Amino acid sequence: MSQINQAQYLQQLGHNAKQASYALANLTASQKADLLEAIAEALTQNTQAILAANAKDVAAAKAEGLNDAMIDRLLLNESRLAGIIGDIGDVVRLADPVGEEFGSRVLDNGLRLTRRRVPLGVIGVIYEARPNVTVDIAVLALKTGNAVILRGGKETLESNKLISEVIRGAIASQGLPVDAVQLIDSPDRALVTGLLKLDQYVDMIVPRGGQALQRLCAEQATIPVILGGIGICHLYVDKHADLERALEVIANAKVQRPTVCNALDTLLVDNAVAERFVPQIAEYLHRLGVRFSVCEQSYALLDGLGFDISPATEQSFATEWLSLTLGIKVVSDIDTAIAHIRTYSSGHSEAIITDDIHAATHFMNEVNSAAVYVNASTRFTDGGQFGLGAEVAVSTQKLHARGPMGLEALTTYKWLAWGDYTCRA
Repeated sequence: MSQINQAQYLQQLGHNAKQASYALANLTASQKADLLEAIAEALTQNTQAILAANAKDVAAAKAEGLNDAMIDRLLLNESRLAGIIGDIGDVVRLADPVGEEFGSRVLDNGLRLTRRRVPLGVIGVIYEARPNVTVDIAVLALKTGNAVILRGGKETLESNKLISEVIRGAIASQGLPVDAVQLIDSPDRALVTGLLKLDQYVDMIVPRGGQALQRLCAEQATIPVILGGIGICHLYVDKHADLERALEVIANAKVQRPTVCNALDTLLVDNAVAERFVPQIAEYLHRLGVRFSVCEQSYALLDGLGFDISPATEQSFATEWLSLTLGIKVVSDIDTAIAHIRTYSSGHSEAIITDDIHAATHFMNEVNSAAVYVNASTRFTDGGQFGLGAEVAVSTQKLHARGPMGLEALTTYKWLAWGDYTCRA
């Protein structure tokens, strides 16, 4: 596709999306529920076709030598697809934020002001090997009256094409414009750059992918960008922790699904319990297939015990593993743990294990990530787990939206002012 054709193609996508957004903006909650239920039904009816398309993507990914973490991200099976479809029902049952009015007041001059939640308009989402995102984003966008332009990775092209076709068919069945959901089905990277500059039509860009994609969007976009999805997550074992109960929480954070952004990357262990706990947790996780990148003190405690260990470096502590690798570092106290987190964290999710309320409070006050936990796994940082239904992304920035982004994050508001032929003095 030539540059001229690319520009025309993107302009048409943007124009169609903007026009579709006007039709969506004033749908009633009942109409949106009917639409989402139609999408869920259509996906269910096309389950086998979607799985067959996904199998092609997985086979191609294996042939190209993609790593296990990437393949796990793009893989769909009946259970995963059923879960994705089930999440649509959760979104249907959520309260619709659009139309909510808040902050009402009457000024001294008699002018009555209120704010009303409205859709953003058109959302562009760029993502990598996650076909579930195609469903999640489309559903959340439609629930909030937004049109969406999707650009998935080439690894999931067959899956995304079929899923988007099924969704568009369901939209048409409800008498709504099919271009409320559009997929850029070309792997040409120039289309990504073009989408980032489509500010005449697109109101927000959400990149869901690695650091390179995040930086590209931040540097190239002329549209507001929601950054996030990079998870260098920490868990600190305090000297007052129940060490036996800590084992299961740490294993859950690391092993339950190691290829996602809220999985644990670095375990920080208080020096007061390190001699006992570092070998104990290493033994527990070793049986689950975990290998370790460890500080000098941890290395001395684990060397010769049969574990898969390597010396940690500045680079390894700044790595999002997305695999069964865990960094371990012994720290002198809670403030040293906090300082380490401030240095290496991506601002995603951090946790402390402790039975000391003062330590817990101190940690929660001093650590400023999007989600901070006491005695719980970092794996809970998720829209579904937080009761938001599916999620758009996990934002690690501080403006507009932070943490798991659900329905409200896809709205803005407008001021409504009622007067009685009121003039400004």
